[in-house]
Amino acid sequence: MIDCSTLVAGRPFLIAGPCVLESLDLAMTVAVELQAIARDLNLPLIFKSSYDKANRTAGASFRGPGLDMGLDWLAQIKSRTGLPVITDIHEPRQASLVAEVADVLQIPAFLCRQTDLLLAAARTERIVNIKKGQFMAPWDMQGPVEKIRSEGFDRIWLTERGSMFGYNNLVVDFRSLVIMKQFGCPVIFDATHSVQLPGGQGMSSGGQREFVPPLARAAVACGCQGLFMEIHPDPDKALCDGPNSWPLAKARTLLSELAAIWSIPNEC
Repeated sequence: MIDCSTLVAGRPFLIAGPCVLESLDLAMTVAVELQAIARDLNLPLIFKSSYDKANRTAGASFRGPGLDMGLDWLAQIKSRTGLPVITDIHEPRQASLVAEVADVLQIPAFLCRQTDLLLAAARTERIVNIKKGQFMAPWDMQGPVEKIRSEGFDRIWLTERGSMFGYNNLVVDFRSLVIMKQFGCPVIFDATHSVQLPGGQGMSSGGQREFVPPLARAAVACGCQGLFMEIHPDPDKALCDGPNSWPLAKARTLLSELAAIWSIPNEC
């Protein structure tokens, strides 16, 4: 396993990849290109993708290759690139299985209060990235953090991904980045899910991709340590979260801008 705590210690870092594992070739293409960009910008990169999107709006929506095949693909990506990987878990029983491959376990936003899931993740001794629920105030995230710490484990990351603002809309309160840093955890900003319009296309979610750059710039300026982005070679044809995913061809330009902002001393 790759020691991601050492990898990102005190440094800005990037979590990026396609929303879901559509194919091994697509995921590998994204991983290799992002690795080159991150290396040039001196940004530690953790590759992300999901083997199962269990919270799709419609039951017929594409969910991914499933646990066994998905973990095999992630293991192949990790072996070829040397990158650490992060992926979601949805049930306590998945934690130990996923921890055999993943360097970081991610708790989806909708599940951030699920006690048994949090405790199972902590027991693997992998870093646990908890995404703040769209229904949660930033100060309420101390509860999930303390659940993890109750297992004697303290390698926790917190990710801001917007808050529900009426029907089918999210807004970002950038105060949450500062508030959640007070819990002593690295704080990450999810620049792509924050522009999602949940259920905004009826039986699927929409998104406003054009707002990814300004929100990402604002979050980095506010002092987030990490940035989370879903990146796809052709977002308009993505099988999941296409409207809010960032195009791979534009990743280098945007990440270069963000790296420049990160280089400015920030006391927030």
